[in-house]
Amino acid sequence: MQKIVLVLGGARSGKSTFALKEASLSNNKKAFVATAECLDDEMRIRIEKHKLERGNDWTTYEEPLYISELIKNIGKTYDVVLIDCITIWLSNIMHAGLNVQNETERFISAITNSSPALLYIVSNEVGLGIVPESPLARAYRDNLGFLNQRVANIADEVYLMVAGIPLKVKG
Repeated sequence: MQKIVLVLGGARSGKSTFALKEASLSNNKKAFVATAECLDDEMRIRIEKHKLERGNDWTTYEEPLYISELIKNIGKTYDVVLIDCITIWLSNIMHAGLNVQNETERFISAITNSSPALLYIVSNEVGLGIVPESPLARAYRDNLGFLNQRVANIADEVYLMVAGIPLKVKG
C-alpha cells in the first residue's frame, strides 16, 4: 500500500538524516533517488559520504532531471523509495530551461499513480526568510513553495525538521 512522507526543513536541519533513518527501518527493497550532480570536488566528497551512510541495503539512482520517468520505471520494483531532494531537482529543471509546471505535474502524477512503494520525499523550506533580491531567486522560491504545497497536499505524513528535531505537521 502506497504511502507518501514529505520531510521539509532548512539547510542542515536534519531532514535527509531523518528520512534515511525512517526509511531504513524497512527490511524490504530500497531505492535512493539522488538529484544532485557531482560538479566539483566538494560535492563529490558529499556524495561519497552519503553513499557510505546508506550502506549496501540501498540501490542508488542518480537522476538530476527525469525523476518522474525514473519513478515510473522503478516504482513497482522497490518497497521503499527515498527522493533526496526535490529542491535540487527543481533547481536543475529551471537551469535546464524545462517547463516547471509541466515537470511538477509529471512528478505529482508519478508519485501518485506509478508507485505502490513507501515514498520519502525530502525538500527544503526556503520561504521563511527574506524576499530574494533577484527575479530568478524569487521565481525559484515561489516555484519550490508551490511544489512543496502540491506534495504536502497528497502526502500522508509531513514533517518539518527544526534543528534536527522532527515536528509532525500532518498525518
